[in-house]
Amino acid sequence: MSTINGTGQNVFDKINQNNQSEAQKAKGPGDESQMFMKLMIAQLQNQDPTSPAETTDFMQQISSMTMVESMANMSNTVESMSNSLLSSQAALQASAMVGRNAYVKTDTGILTEDRAVRGMVPLETSVSDLKVSVYDGAGNLIDAVNMGNQSAGEHNFAWAGLDMPPGKYRFVAEARQGDGEYQTVESYIAHTVNSVTLGQNGIGMKVNTDGGSVGINDVRQIG
Repeated sequence: MSTINGTGQNVFDKINQNNQSEAQKAKGPGDESQMFMKLMIAQLQNQDPTSPAETTDFMQQISSMTMVESMANMSNTVESMSNSLLSSQAALQASAMVGRNAYVKTDTGILTEDRAVRGMVPLETSVSDLKVSVYDGAGNLIDAVNMGNQSAGEHNFAWAGLDMPPGKYRFVAEARQGDGEYQTVESYIAHTVNSVTLGQNGIGMKVNTDGGSVGINDVRQIG
């Protein structure tokens, strides 16, 4: 695995689609050659002695075997080039993420002296009221960000921290429909990307932030 320090995402789907399992890769071009050789030996062992196969027939079979093997080698070469290109694209896009904010699926935010905690709440339907409650390290409710009536979509929020000391705080987003009870909804907190760790061909990519390492699938957006 490699780690990129220093700054997309459709390429990750392409990598997943083009990457093969180890079991599939275990089958090499030599399998076709062995298959042809076994067939030819079986044919020699079982041919009619009174009517042996013509030499030209064996030459055609050998020619066919060589052609199939060449095509298999070419296919493997193209696949290798494709994976290499996708890995390069993933590395370039990963490097572009460093230094930016990754909105991560977590309820933990880090308050610093010079920066507020930012987050985002995605809603599948409109709600009559949306709020984000803030808890300190001891689990005490210390503040809330009231966002009011909101339609379906992604809604950003920021918490400046009032006079609270820097450190980690917990954020819980809650929404309600009409006069009903509040229900916890999914939220994403922004964390600075320090580096990105790539897996084989970009698979298993991890984003390393000031709040810890998370998989790329847990990142909602880069901002």
